[in-house]
Amino acid sequence: MDQALWGVEVKSLDTGRLLYARNARTLMMPASNMKIVTLAAAIDTLGWDYRFKTTLESSAAIEAGVLKGDLIVRGGGDPTINKRDNRAAALFDQWAGALKTAGIRLIDGNVVADASAFERRGLGEGWSWDYLQYGYAAPAAALEFNENTATLTIRPAATPGEDAALELETSTGLGLIHHVVTGAAGSDTHIDIERTSDGAWLDVIGSIAVDAKPVARDVAVANPALYFAHALLKALIERGIEVRGLPVEQRESKNSVPPLPRQVLIESQSPPLREIATVMMKVSQNLYAETLLKAVGASKKGLGTSENGRTAAREIFERWKIPASYVQADGSGLSRYDFVTADMIVTILEHLRGDPAFLATLPIAGRDGTISTRMRATRAEANAIAKTGSIANVRALSGYVRTRDGETLAFSILANNFTIPAATVNWIADLAVETLANHSRR
Repeated sequence: MDQALWGVEVKSLDTGRLLYARNARTLMMPASNMKIVTLAAAIDTLGWDYRFKTTLESSAAIEAGVLKGDLIVRGGGDPTINKRDNRAAALFDQWAGALKTAGIRLIDGNVVADASAFERRGLGEGWSWDYLQYGYAAPAAALEFNENTATLTIRPAATPGEDAALELETSTGLGLIHHVVTGAAGSDTHIDIERTSDGAWLDVIGSIAVDAKPVARDVAVANPALYFAHALLKALIERGIEVRGLPVEQRESKNSVPPLPRQVLIESQSPPLREIATVMMKVSQNLYAETLLKAVGASKKGLGTSENGRTAAREIFERWKIPASYVQADGSGLSRYDFVTADMIVTILEHLRGDPAFLATLPIAGRDGTISTRMRATRAEANAIAKTGSIANVRALSGYVRTRDGETLAFSILANNFTIPAATVNWIADLAVETLANHSRR
């Protein structure tokens, strides 16, 4: 670590004493420790009981079982309409049932996605172009289906040397460039995915053995709103509601004629923020964090933009007496434009230490989340609760641990600019937390 940089602070929350500091006020890239910052702003702004709303609306009449126009789905940013706990399927069941109860058996129009509550820009500032194809870099929007990811499946052909078969779920807004061949039996399978500079194509490169099982990869979709409209249209048809139109995205209209008033047919709410935040922090779900930042912006400034979210967060932290000497580019920490200090993270942790809902969101050493396999068989296991962070040449670990005497410590350990294996850096951070768990003043 001679050429690398550590930013560390350890503070007793029982006495207020600073136990250790190393470059504690030096700006460091936090990776997913930025989620601590984003969640703190969301707690203050939205509250733990906050729920995202999604509505099905129409300006058309219902006549003899027919909706005589478009069905509009208006999104408020609910990130939970996905496969976790089969929530998307259950919600679509509920929507189809409610439409039938309203007398609708046929939609004589389009399924229109209205994602105007958030800005159209879904990618975070400073996100590297070479990972935009991956599911962890999915763009945030006011309508989000399946965490804005789709499955790309690669299957071998029947004969070595032939092109492999590629299959991508429809309506992703992406095309495929095919560079995958079928290899000999028993050969290694190597699949790489690159996204073209215009963002419209996935270049799939590599080889898959003729006797290999199909390979599935999650990829980020290009147009979340249209992806949602396709998913909804398909779900309605599968549930017995005919749709004559197409899935389309509502665009901003320059027409001076005001739109027709809409009738709300169905309103659905997401699980509360406390449940959303637990998923976000335990598994480090980036899309949830980006959505929360925009939701904070929408709540405070009217439109769900990252800039509005950052402005609102800065106002909150000024009220908390946290210096403005940090840089927030996104909500998740995927950006290399993000910079915080270990002192800032510890100050936020100190502010939230009395909030049991926040504590419950953090991964538990040796037990769950992103540190489920770390610090096992030590005094830190089932004791330390902490958020991890990981991007290239950056690792972070910040949270709470009790000492041998039962004293509660808040810590932030940030590592930047290293070239040694990341596993070694994690081991060093874990050893530091284990040392704190073993600490005694006696």
